[in-house]
Amino acid sequence: MPSSRTAPKALPATELYQLTASQTASAIRLGQTSATEVAQSHLQRIEAVNPALNAIVEHRPEEILARARHIDQLLAQGHAVGPLAGVPVTIKVIVDQKGYATTNGLVANRNLIAEHNNPVVDSLLTAGAVPVGRTNTPAFSYRWFTSNLLHGATYNPHDKRLTPGGSSGGAGSATAAGMGCIGHGTDIGGSIRYPAYACGIHGLRPSLGRVAAFNPSGKSERPIGGQLMAVSGPLARSVEDLRLALHAMARPDARDPWWMPAPLVYPDTAKRAALCLRPEGLDTHPALCEALLASAAKLRDAGWIVDEIDALPPLNAALPVQLTLWLADAYESQVKTAEAEGDPGAIAVLAGQAEFARSIGFSDFSQALMARASITRQWQLFLERYPVVLMPPSAELPFEDNLDLKDAASYQRVWAAQMPMLALPVTGLPALSLCTGFQGSTPLGIQVIASRFREDLVLLAGADIEARSAALPPVTPGWTRA
Repeated sequence: MPSSRTAPKALPATELYQLTASQTASAIRLGQTSATEVAQSHLQRIEAVNPALNAIVEHRPEEILARARHIDQLLAQGHAVGPLAGVPVTIKVIVDQKGYATTNGLVANRNLIAEHNNPVVDSLLTAGAVPVGRTNTPAFSYRWFTSNLLHGATYNPHDKRLTPGGSSGGAGSATAAGMGCIGHGTDIGGSIRYPAYACGIHGLRPSLGRVAAFNPSGKSERPIGGQLMAVSGPLARSVEDLRLALHAMARPDARDPWWMPAPLVYPDTAKRAALCLRPEGLDTHPALCEALLASAAKLRDAGWIVDEIDALPPLNAALPVQLTLWLADAYESQVKTAEAEGDPGAIAVLAGQAEFARSIGFSDFSQALMARASITRQWQLFLERYPVVLMPPSAELPFEDNLDLKDAASYQRVWAAQMPMLALPVTGLPALSLCTGFQGSTPLGIQVIASRFREDLVLLAGADIEARSAALPPVTPGWTRA
């Protein structure tokens, strides 16, 4: 049956890429614009800024427009089209998208064409989203910087001198620059949260088991570290967009044996939070301490009880667990593969962990799993008292691009500063990286933690902070237009 919707005057096409995902979906549903017009606006934006940023490494305009026209046809016929109907999204090159190469930033994978979608891609398509491009990642998705020999380097749209983050650096840069409303990312050690922080947007690392994922193109199952710590999640410019994207991504899929049918919304919980500026003596940058204190004040204004505390459950103790399960598992094989690829960043990451990785014996993997259980238990008990925790995203402001390749001391500086990023995946807890503003062209932010499957709490806290902030993170015009 034809739709009975009336069509108000369309929004200016040149401004459509500036809308959030929630605004875009609403405008399309109300007939203020169409999915096709939105797609055209984003394609124009990609053409204007992506050549300088190199955030999107592959996109096919005709496929994008055909998908958008299909959404418009479904709407016109009165069909249900999903909560993301017509919303432009980007997909990281680490996951399978039918007909595209799942490169993971590797020359060796340039012809690994997916025959089927990863569940996270299927979930976004089922929700009505319009994929507008594949986003860049460092080789093997190892780094908090984004470059590789296949696709080249991605740049931060706020300041070319800064890293765009990694490994979902393409997603962060693309979302911040208005090339898509929602960026898909993955996170095993900060790969959603750090690009969101570095690019001045928001990023949600969901609980382990929340978002189904599986690459049919894979030659084998993921190793233990990936199974226990790696997740897919969204990057966006508003907390509401993260909520919208999470609800779309959390669709069940039997191909992921660890997906859990946990509720997305729980009964009301006490609005009580802990604030820790320097967990375990972290030398947190003063501007990040100020951001945390200001965020705590905004939560108090929203009716939260926020206690500043000196100590959190273990974080430093989680680091050897993280490295054992991720980089020490089949270490020599990883080194051999990285050397065959020849990527300097990947080789540097593995070389930087060589002494530790080569000291790990078989029994250490069992010890790491036992330590993981203990650390997670301590966090879960702590979160019964404080349902939400505010802590730094990193010890430092976003790094100078490729700082980890400068010298050995700089490499160690980067890894030491990233303790808040690396430690939390060991616990499987959800974590929100929330942009709180800028210091010049340098983004500032905080990290918000809650219990397993309580993404609703980190999003509630994030929304209360965001609502009392000056404005949403802007669509940056980019340093290329300065």
